[in-house]
Amino acid sequence: MSIRAYQRAATQAESPRELEYRAFGLVTANLVRIKEAASAPPAVLAEALDANRKLWNVLSADCATPQNQLPQTLRAQIISLALWVSRHSSDVLRAGAEIDPLIDINRLMMEGLSAR
Repeated sequence: MSIRAYQRAATQAESPRELEYRAFGLVTANLVRIKEAASAPPAVLAEALDANRKLWNVLSADCATPQNQLPQTLRAQIISLALWVSRHSSDVLRAGAEIDPLIDINRLMMEGLSAR
């Protein structure tokens, strides 16, 4: 089976919640690797932060649609977190802010997604 066929089959078998959990797992693992490396090249750091920011932007955009069935308060909180992630990511790149808060917030989202 080709990789694309496998990925398509895996995607079709996962619920949206499982897909979100897996996406958070991937971007968070990248952030953790960079933190543990202690001195990742700036391009590698920027790429990992961009992937994380894109994930949060997708969630934010989805929460902004009227079709989203999450409670309005939760949608607003996710949008607010996405804005914070964007600002903090910029602070990490420009001012050397810690990457830990981004890892922490992603892990909290993963905990929420794994709760049934």
